[in-house]
Amino acid sequence: MKIVKILEQPVRLKSNISNALVNFSTHTVSVVAIVTDKIINGKPATGLAFNSIGRFDQSGILRNRMIPRLLSAKPGLLINPETERLCPAKVLKCAMQNEKPGGHGDRAHAASALEMAVWDLNAKLEDEPAAITIARHFGRSLAIPKISVYAAGGYYHEGQPARALQDELKGYQDSGFTMFKMKIGGAPMDQDLKRIESALEIGGAGENLAVDANGRFTLEQAIAYGQAMTPYALRWYEEPGDPLDYHLNRQLADAYEGPLATGENLFSRQDVKNLLMYAGMRRNQDIFQMDPGLSYGITEYATMITEMEKNGYDRKFAYPHGGQLMGFHIVAGLGLGGCEVYPGVFQPMGGFQDGAVIENGMATIPDAPGFGFERKSNLAVPFAELCG
Repeated sequence: MKIVKILEQPVRLKSNISNALVNFSTHTVSVVAIVTDKIINGKPATGLAFNSIGRFDQSGILRNRMIPRLLSAKPGLLINPETERLCPAKVLKCAMQNEKPGGHGDRAHAASALEMAVWDLNAKLEDEPAAITIARHFGRSLAIPKISVYAAGGYYHEGQPARALQDELKGYQDSGFTMFKMKIGGAPMDQDLKRIESALEIGGAGENLAVDANGRFTLEQAIAYGQAMTPYALRWYEEPGDPLDYHLNRQLADAYEGPLATGENLFSRQDVKNLLMYAGMRRNQDIFQMDPGLSYGITEYATMITEMEKNGYDRKFAYPHGGQLMGFHIVAGLGLGGCEVYPGVFQPMGGFQDGAVIENGMATIPDAPGFGFERKSNLAVPFAELCG
């Protein structure tokens, strides 16, 4: 097998929404295609992916550094000799040539897009969903189980009427979701508490609602919010402070009895090791949200899960950030706790394939080969444009 060409194109997200710190109206995503000399149904076998959601495109890093490295690799360097297919780990290693250790940032997202495209490609060559390819690679069995999913939304919209949050969550509920996540920290605390109470009128018990501050708070603010939210018994309280401030997280864990969630902005195994050592994360309670699409792909993400388990944490408490099809297949393939979904925002990347059925907060992996981007009509368009 040989790579013929690698394509990349930035795509602008259709989301004029805000969390506590960021407005997403100008955000973009890099979509990539790895085209090979193999043929499927008369067309070149092509692996597709993108660098998750909520960051900017990585065009410069991909086009100037990583793609040239892969295209100039010696014959066979990127191949798994046992399968004669591209090896995700070897592709990642080649893309990261001459990159110094540490400094995990945008390059982690860029490398993820390329590494994930290899999983899509290999699953298509096997004519199976990526979840099955992932499970088999890591020695796990998968019989297309139902996966727990939750709807992420509840952003701040300029000029939004008071009832809009309830209408949004009711729409998700009517679609089959039973658990939801909303934003806090973008309004005064008394207003946020009223928003939480209005959301609970739709979601019911606090275990059906999580809140996300996107790293907005100081320790004092985080504790104040935690104390005020304690009576709600929420499913989790996400990223109250800076994601690298492990001391803050530890102090908050001492003061707040409910589950905390973090990890979305950690991009390497070493980051996760430090989180486990210093952030006061509590076993069988707190949630880990590392995103393979932001952290060098599934190869590195699997080492994060291994680090968790080595330290006594259960992978069922891993709920990757992302809200898209790649995350869905990874949760199923690795047997994780559940999957975030963006059914109404961050289009065209957010959400699942057309006609996806959610029943009682559970969803089944589609039977499409690869990640199934081609069955999500609004996402299929930029990929088709990319590939010509």
